[in-house]
Amino acid sequence: MTNYYYTKNPEVEHNEQTFNFTLLGNDLRFTTDNGVFSKRRVDFGSCVLLAALEETDFTAAKILDVGCGYGPLGLALAKKFASAKVDMVDVNELALSLAQKNAQANQIENVKIWPSDQYQAVSDTDYTAIITNPPIRAGKEVVHGILSQAKEHLVVGGSLTAVLQKKQGAPSAKKKMLEVFGNCEVIKKEKGYFILQSIKEA
Repeated sequence: MTNYYYTKNPEVEHNEQTFNFTLLGNDLRFTTDNGVFSKRRVDFGSCVLLAALEETDFTAAKILDVGCGYGPLGLALAKKFASAKVDMVDVNELALSLAQKNAQANQIENVKIWPSDQYQAVSDTDYTAIITNPPIRAGKEVVHGILSQAKEHLVVGGSLTAVLQKKQGAPSAKKKMLEVFGNCEVIKKEKGYFILQSIKEA
């Protein structure tokens, strides 16, 4: 039975639930279900990542949320920056259908949501920012794939920002990002969660 949140079609008994959650100053309404990551509330790691980006101006940005789940990261940024363009991808089609529903419920129109296994269905190479709360349980190969392939989809000066727990691979993720980008900074730490950021310099 493939009921993991990082699979294409989790085999689950549906049990949708809806909750409100404030992200980047906006009160958002999310519908979740069995078979998606962190279905009862927006997970702490995503909250720390958004807090780390709170002072960043994404007004004219083109953002890609990789492994978007039901949408908290991408939708929070799209809601706050109505003139930004936010693309959201995930391998989990149930999560994507919820992300679409959540975009509509929160009157967010500056998003495009589609299925992609990592960057397989992402052709654009002009993102100014890529964000990810990678699916740790999918394994190191998947997580490092998301981190290492980001560079080819960013403009020069564009950033990759990722959240990982120290005990779930943050040190090796930092090493991988340093290897790929030549730089990696821990821009925020909270309760064992590290927010890692690399800039594409050339």
